[in-house]
Amino acid sequence: MENNLHEEENYTQQQRQKPKNGRSIWFYSGVSSIVGSLVTSTVFLAGGNYFHDTQRASNAAQPKTAVQSSSQNSKLNVQNTSYNKGSSNIADMVEKSSKAVVGVVNLQAGNNGDLFSQDTTSQNVEAGSGSGVIYKKENGSAYIVTNNHVIEDAKEVQVALSNGVKTKAEIVGADPLSDLAVLKIDGSKAPDALSFGDSDSLRAGDQVIAIGNPLGLDLSRTVTEGIVSAVGRTVPVSTSQGEWELNVIQTDAAINPGNSGGALINSNGEVIGINSMKISESGVEGLGFALPSNDVLPIVNQLIKEGKVKRPYIGVSLSNLDELPQYYLQNAPKNLKNGVMVTGVDPKSAAARSGILEQDIIVSINGKKVANSSELRKYLYTKVGSNDKVTLGVYRGDIKKNVTVQLGN
Repeated sequence: MENNLHEEENYTQQQRQKPKNGRSIWFYSGVSSIVGSLVTSTVFLAGGNYFHDTQRASNAAQPKTAVQSSSQNSKLNVQNTSYNKGSSNIADMVEKSSKAVVGVVNLQAGNNGDLFSQDTTSQNVEAGSGSGVIYKKENGSAYIVTNNHVIEDAKEVQVALSNGVKTKAEIVGADPLSDLAVLKIDGSKAPDALSFGDSDSLRAGDQVIAIGNPLGLDLSRTVTEGIVSAVGRTVPVSTSQGEWELNVIQTDAAINPGNSGGALINSNGEVIGINSMKISESGVEGLGFALPSNDVLPIVNQLIKEGKVKRPYIGVSLSNLDELPQYYLQNAPKNLKNGVMVTGVDPKSAAARSGILEQDIIVSINGKKVANSSELRKYLYTKVGSNDKVTLGVYRGDIKKNVTVQLGN
């Protein structure tokens, strides 16, 4: 990313997150202004709002904003396909696919009155913008996939279609951890949906195309091309729901502020990723990242069905050991370096029923060691389900015990 971000009309950056590796993550949505100056690597959520909190580790889309914190670790998977740059088939495919890529505008409460006015009337004003992809049309409605950081904190969301028409959108559901959200609009106004492909089939070197709205709606449906630079990347981020690691596809296709929520497609016109962020560093070309389609679809379908993502719940507040003053660790084993301390217990939770107490230190789950809260959360959200029983390895003082907990929802 550039070291200096000059003010740009109609664009704003998401709040910055601070990843563990010292780089920064940003979620962008096209907003009223982008202002900033960075000297180190930075990860940008390609939306345009600031919806994650810097203090929250900047979920970039700050946590609250944005999610997010991140580092140069990311992953990009694109379907294994090759194409001829000069082929008119690619242009035809892009022409067809781009119609299903929309602009997403985040409107938040604003004040109409000026400094000397008695009029305090407020109305929603544009706080940022990003992109979205029409996923399916069903029962008279069209469902649009975008990034959570593009619409987070919105009082109202508008969708700008390829024909220039703007329409109000309903937020069906959003999930900060996966940085995904689903919108719904009147299906009669929407073009046909895009097909989603298999991101697991992608390999480094596969050709991909990114379509989105960099720097706002004035440059809507901009097309950039590149290759899959790497697969299997992870990017640590801070979100409004805590620390997390996003599984991403890395690409050299240009992904800029306002691209968040747009489509990364293969030469067959299939969506194999949702563009989400970029990492930039002085003297280094920006690295783009997209959420793989095979990770996106289960979340999107659950959001459409439930309005939220249901995940296992233990019912404890946690702090990493390396974040605690030594005073709180004086009774723990002297050589204990990894684990998470319980700093609070929901009295109605599974943890309370199982006898978990404040200042217990969790060091493993089902026999797998956990070094920090992010690792524990990742295991819970990817390896087990609600109502499953798990065994926690716990230190109470210098005594280790195993505690069985039946997870809640």
